[in-house]
Amino acid sequence: MASTKARTSQATGLEWLRARMDKLGYSSLEEVANEIGINRGNLYRYFSLETRPSVALLPDLCRALKASPAEVLKALEILGANERL
Repeated sequence: MASTKARTSQATGLEWLRARMDKLGYSSLEEVANEIGINRGNLYRYFSLETRPSVALLPDLCRALKASPAEVLKALEILGANERL
């Protein structure tokens, strides 16, 4: 039963970001960071869950990653998987 639960749980952090990058055709963190207008290191730190981005950055993250605010906040583990905005 544990393997079923693991498959249905939502990816977060770098796993989510890499999957999103693949879906959108981004080839590197640098490319995504440039699209957002931030440093590649900061992008990595946000999605490795070392630090949190400012609220002001959320629209740019959503635009570049073509994701809703809720999706991005869940990926960053700021919003729980079952929480809503």
